[in-house]
Formats: sequence, structure tokens, C-alpha cells
Amino acid sequence: MEWRTSSYSTDNGDCVEVGWDAPGALVRDSKDPASGTLAFEHGQWRAFLADLR
Repeated sequence: MEWRTSSYSTDNGDCVEVGWDAPGALVRDSKDPASGTLAFEHGQWRAFLADLR
């Protein structure tokens, strides 16, 4: 899986990464990628992004 770091992330390492799989988006901590992920279905992720805007 290819992980993408937010374009709003700073160089201090405090950011999240997003990866895409068949059912939706996975989110993980870039400082500790082995700690696990949060999974969101496509609709949930779109709603989350819409709320941010």
C-alpha cells in the first residue's frame, strides 16, 4: 500500500498518513506506523473531509 502524508503536515513529524484500500481509507501515525491504523469506508472518509472544509 502507498501511504500519503498530508500536504499540511509540518517538518516536525507530527502528522498522519492516509492509505487507500478496497473498502476505503486507512489512517496511521507517521511517527509510529506499526502502532495500527484507523479504517474508514469511502463514504465516511468523504464526509470527514467535507466537514473539514
